[in-house]
Amino acid sequence: MFLITGLALSVWLTYVLVKAIWGWQAKIPGPWYTNVTSFVLKYHEFTKDRRLWIHQLHKIYGPVVRVAPNEVSFSNLEGMKEIYQSGGSGYDKTEFYDLFKQYGYRTLFTTPSKVDVTLHCYALDCASHFLFNPGGTDTLNNAQDFKLMQELSYHDSIKQRYVQHYWPALNKIFASFLSPKRVSLSRSYVLEQAHQKSPHESSLMHKLQSKSSELAPIEMAAECMDHMAAGIDTTGDSLCFLMHELSLPRSEHIQQCLRQEIAQNPDARIDELPYLDAVIKEGLRLFAPIPMSLPRYVPESGRNICGYDCPGGAIVSCQAYSLHLINPDVFPNAESFMPERWLQKEGDAERNRLLFAFSAGGRGCIGKQ
Repeated sequence: MFLITGLALSVWLTYVLVKAIWGWQAKIPGPWYTNVTSFVLKYHEFTKDRRLWIHQLHKIYGPVVRVAPNEVSFSNLEGMKEIYQSGGSGYDKTEFYDLFKQYGYRTLFTTPSKVDVTLHCYALDCASHFLFNPGGTDTLNNAQDFKLMQELSYHDSIKQRYVQHYWPALNKIFASFLSPKRVSLSRSYVLEQAHQKSPHESSLMHKLQSKSSELAPIEMAAECMDHMAAGIDTTGDSLCFLMHELSLPRSEHIQQCLRQEIAQNPDARIDELPYLDAVIKEGLRLFAPIPMSLPRYVPESGRNICGYDCPGGAIVSCQAYSLHLINPDVFPNAESFMPERWLQKEGDAERNRLLFAFSAGGRGCIGKQ
């Protein structure tokens, strides 16, 4: 028994050593341990600082960095375009996105302060009216709607989701004490709204229920649940960070410019106010709603990305946090909040191409529209 165990261990160690020395990933920059194990990556995911850890690796090793034996992160425009925007892409989403299934279906995505609460209430009301008008929420005036907002926004379920993703067999054991996300109110609310007889023609539910739709009611509910859940934290958090930045003394001149532009253009549409647009874009750049990695599988035939050969099935990704902060040629003084950068004609195309707040390509977030 010991002989068999020892032999198996020797074979495994030999395999790991050979792969670490001659494998495709050995040619990609990164710390030595990411060449032999994904444990460190999983550790940083579980402790919720994967984004910062990968960002630090990019600062050390450059725009292409190995984060696990089968996973590579890119922080440049070339890598982002290849993974998310190349013709037809072909880079499928990984099983990571299954963690965000709604009612079992894959969808298109798959103690707080008073300001934070108010902005999340606003986000839920906006999202729910877009989805279900006239059945949207009124969170500041309706206690049940307020509870729904709390259920969706204030939870700590990421650890339980990572256990579910990496060790599904252990999920039932750990789920009871890893803060699973409670969504009973929101699920009931969405299912109820999905059975509306006559939603307003401006609502998404109306479009889903149209004759051209081939979705079953539960699939419509899943799409709407995904939109609602995704839209609350992203919108609420981004607004909260942006409002905080604008409230600081260093941003007083930005407030003055905003007031002046609005006062001088009382009849203008929102998209006709360039300085407001610049403030929003800078907020999305510095406080991206989803700053983390968006993983994709390399197509079966393999791809060469930024000069590195990546085999089919390898995981590649970009994260907005690094794309927006480690490209000084496009975003000089990247850690400073400078809306004026978006008003400059020089470099405008490069800035907009590198803005990754909504991902990129055909599978980017539809919230950008």
